[in-house]
Amino acid sequence: MTGDLTDFEAVDALAWQIELGADEAISEEPINRFEAAEAAPKPKPVMDAPPDVAVSEPSGPSDGGAAEIAASCSSLEALHAAIAAFEGCALKRGAKNTVFCDGNPAAPVMIIGEAPGRDEDLAGKPFVGRSGQLLDKMLAAIGLDRQSQVAEAAVYITNVMPWRPPQNRDPSVDEMTMMKAFLVRHIELAAPKFIITMGNPATKTVLDVTTGITRMRGTWSEFNGVPVLPMFHPAALLRDPLKKREAWADLLSLKAKMI
Repeated sequence: MTGDLTDFEAVDALAWQIELGADEAISEEPINRFEAAEAAPKPKPVMDAPPDVAVSEPSGPSDGGAAEIAASCSSLEALHAAIAAFEGCALKRGAKNTVFCDGNPAAPVMIIGEAPGRDEDLAGKPFVGRSGQLLDKMLAAIGLDRQSQVAEAAVYITNVMPWRPPQNRDPSVDEMTMMKAFLVRHIELAAPKFIITMGNPATKTVLDVTTGITRMRGTWSEFNGVPVLPMFHPAALLRDPLKKREAWADLLSLKAKMI
């Protein structure tokens, strides 16, 4: 692929070729596979290290230094700049924008999703596609609005991951682990009174659990003393409208908690 394509565009182009039936690479000249096999170097046998020889471990922090960087940020603006400059996560190389937040940072409710999708990556804001439009309707039903300048009527929105994963897949455990320090610092700086985690990745990252969202939703937990309510992600409601009944019950639970 040419150097002008992003990782995502290269993958999309490859997928398009496969759909057209190009499922293998063919060179201009025929290749003698027997000659190629003879010319290939023989692999060396793998030997176990002697008992008295120490096997070196990879050096450097597993989070790419995220914890130290996050701890040094004293404001949301500084945190945003630090995340945008962070090079430890490979997802950044395929993303068009760093998606940091939307809404009013003074709001009592902080909503945490999993990762940007295509629309969010293009806009540089979380929850702006179909899921975001549904989320706005859900919030309006209990008197909340991400655009409100009145803090008590507003919400503040972010994601576990600031960059879009390829093909809108779920972020991996390693990716979420790497970026968790930034999310924790984000929560500390925003200082919300309530946290809503939407979907499995956000819930598992914030609450450090392995239980799925179907069992977790609707049950209040805590993160560093802040009440946390797991909910279905709006994308799940679009796929299965029957889940909207549980989502409405969770919204009413949030509204009652805010009184």
